[in-house]
Amino acid sequence: MKKALIITWERFQDHELVFPYYSLKENGFEVTLMANKVGRIYGDMGCHMPCDVTTDIFLDEDTRKFYLKNYDVVLIPGGVKSLEKLRQEKGVLKFIQEWNAANKTIFSICNGAQLLISAGILKGRTISGYYSIDVDIENAGATYSRGPVVVDGNIISTPHYDFMGEWMRTCVEVHEQRSYNPETII
Repeated sequence: MKKALIITWERFQDHELVFPYYSLKENGFEVTLMANKVGRIYGDMGCHMPCDVTTDIFLDEDTRKFYLKNYDVVLIPGGVKSLEKLRQEKGVLKFIQEWNAANKTIFSICNGAQLLISAGILKGRTISGYYSIDVDIENAGATYSRGPVVVDGNIISTPHYDFMGEWMRTCVEVHEQRSYNPETII
């Protein structure tokens, strides 16, 4: 079975977690939700989602390797408050760096791009993110695009939840195309 890991924090942007979570399930993915605590986590608008595992497990190298080997995609939803906290998690940043180095698929929406900025993986890339972080994306060495869906290698990004339907369709299609030639994780 295909496996997706969603990495977020409390105060996530509700639309940007709920829709992709169920969209991935509908497309045959087993979905693991990772955040700052196990159990119910709440978005900015009060929606709650079931968190399976905490981000602090990524401080352990063997655990990062396990997720690298056993998961197919990482999805990073937005939410200004959640990304303020998430991008300070050193283990998560290390995991995103390793995931990207392995050329594995990343889905990013809105302020989710801030995690990619903090992980230092955007230099020379073209990416979308929320309109107010365009300068941050450019300062990270990337080209900012306002396109509704931007595909640059292993990263599929969108600036806003207005484009989630098109973005998720593209994410699944690109992942399916990429999965015919998977990278070997050592």
